[in-house]
Formats: sequence, C-alpha cells, structure tokens
Amino acid sequence: MSENLENEKLDEETEQEAAAEQSESVSDGGENAPAENADTSAVSKNILSDIVDIVESTLITVFVIVMIFTYLLHPVNVVGHSMENTLFDSDRIFMTTIYTGISYGDIVIINNDAAYLLDENNNVVKKDITNSRLNECIIKRVIAEPGQTISIDAATGDVSIDGTVLDEPYIKELTRGTGVFEYPLTVPEGYYFVMGDNRNNSSDSRDGDVGFIKKEQIYGKAVLRYSPLKDFKFLFFSK
Repeated sequence: MSENLENEKLDEETEQEAAAEQSESVSDGGENAPAENADTSAVSKNILSDIVDIVESTLITVFVIVMIFTYLLHPVNVVGHSMENTLFDSDRIFMTTIYTGISYGDIVIINNDAAYLLDENNNVVKKDITNSRLNECIIKRVIAEPGQTISIDAATGDVSIDGTVLDEPYIKELTRGTGVFEYPLTVPEGYYFVMGDNRNNSSDSRDGDVGFIKKEQIYGKAVLRYSPLKDFKFLFFSK
C-alpha cells in the first residue's frame, strides 16, 4: 500500500515536472517570436537603405558624366589626312571648350565659316567662302600667335617665328608650300596662323579659303585621342 502511494506521488511529481517543462517551452517560444520579427524588420531596412544609396550614387554619377560631356569634353571625329602623323582619318578625340588660352603647338578645332586675308594695305579683310569645300569644321595646329611674325622658306622647308626656326617633331615632312601670303608675315591681333602637321597635304592658313583664324572661330582645343584604343594619347603639346 505504501509503495503504491509512493509510486502515485512519483507519478504526480513527474507529471508536474513535465507540465512545468511544457510551460517553459511555450513561454520561451513566446519570447523568441518578437526578436525574430525585429531582426527581419532590421534586415528589410538595411536592404532599403542600400538600394537608396545605390540609386543616389548612380544619379550623381550620371549627372557628373552629363556635366563633363556638356561643358568640358566634346567628342570629335577626325576626317582627312592633314594632321598626319599626329592624327589619322577616323580617329576619335575629345576637345575641351574650357581652357586658359590658345598658344603655339595647340591642336584646335575651328569653325571655318569665313577666310580672313590681307588687302594691299595689310588690313584684314573677310572673304565669303559660302560655296567653298572648306566651309566646315577643320582641325589644325597653332603655329603663330597674334603679333608674331612667321616666315616659311620653301627651299629649306623651315618655318620661323620671330626669326627663330621652329623645331617641329610633329610634322610628317618639311614645309614646301607657302600659299597666298608673302613672308615674313605678322599675324594681326585677334588672329592665329594655323597649319596641318601633314604640311604638303593640308588646307590651312596658307590657303585662300582659310587664311588667318579669328579667335572666335576656335571651338576648342584637342586634349586626347580615345579611339582607336590602342592609340590612346594625350594631345597636350610640350613646349
């Protein structure tokens, strides 16, 4: 009889312990659920924040690129052979419209909408070239600046500025054609004298349909060649 009572008590204690464990288990489950929801919410917020950052960075990058290509760099396609062996037909370059000034050696893109020559009194006159094949954008190198005196010796091929023969490593061959001007020739204020690097295959300031280049005709300076990629090259002239 005593043994049966003891067994019954043990059974009751066992049942109570099991109930307590079950209660603890249920209680534990109730405490973990909010924590899991909080973690999920935090992950969602982090993902949303990352997306916002990516979108913001992308928009800023696009804006910067648009500003660069609108105000700083403009793509230009080279057509023709007058700048060989510096630039070749179908080369693609960037020009900039933001610069401090134009000087000897700069490669410039020109709106050749008119030719500026000299009359018999050495006054600048504007020539209408509406029907000329040279009424277009051209690319040349600045050789003489306003106020400088240029001489071209067709016999030796030398070009001189203010009495000093130029060292011209960029030209394809020596300069043989002198064109419409008589030398020595002083470049008027506000104008430039330009030539192609392929001196004997270039329509430039020596041509009656180009002449002096007015400062306002210069669109910008060439800064680099980006295509073909294998010929990538900065076009700044080292004076």
